[in-house]
Amino acid sequence: MPTGTLFLIPVPLADNSANKVLTTYQQEIINNIRTYIVENEKTARYWLKSMNLHTPQSELSIHVYGKHSEKNDISTYFKELEAGVDVGLMSEAGCPAVADPGSEIVAEAHRRKIKVAPMVGPSSILLALMGSGFSGQSFTFHGYLPIDKVQRSKKIKELELNSQRLDQTQIFIETPFRNNQMLEELLKTCSAKTKLCVGVNLTGEDEQIISQSIELWRKQKADFHKKPAIFLLYR
Repeated sequence: MPTGTLFLIPVPLADNSANKVLTTYQQEIINNIRTYIVENEKTARYWLKSMNLHTPQSELSIHVYGKHSEKNDISTYFKELEAGVDVGLMSEAGCPAVADPGSEIVAEAHRRKIKVAPMVGPSSILLALMGSGFSGQSFTFHGYLPIDKVQRSKKIKELELNSQRLDQTQIFIETPFRNNQMLEELLKTCSAKTKLCVGVNLTGEDEQIISQSIELWRKQKADFHKKPAIFLLYR
């Protein structure tokens, strides 16, 4: 019996942005799928509704993985796929398995010879890089930097040095309620000529992409508290 396809379904990054970032094809796919593997069930149901899902949600079969799941054995997620049923994989925002959980599900699908179909969608990493004016030929995404102030400052200096040495854009994120502390540390640690880009609530109605030197950042007051943001350094 042929297996189903594991569709990697991007999720909008901001409220009221689904029609702006999703294609008609993606909407057709989600309306043909009844089984989902998701990072968070509540979030998934919210986004599916915003993505013009016509199927009654009571008819959906939703499996939860990652930090919101009590399951350790991921083999249970593949019963439908191996029975020939198409399944959608979703994270809480953006592209599954890119700066979000999901890669172990994809890896297991490959091991089981199940077709994997990634779909086009919003990635804060690529959107911020595109809008930064920094090098898109060479870049590195680091995820979260250390919380400890000493270690974080050390890491920032390392990223700044690597950017200059390798001509490489350094990309990282922070928990929204610590954005202002991260910005403060960057302005204190980095050289005046180093460039910093901050992308805030990308694709949202109040989207901001600010890209300028540390010297100019120090001359203005910015407040990104509790807003989804991504940071890019380039020297």
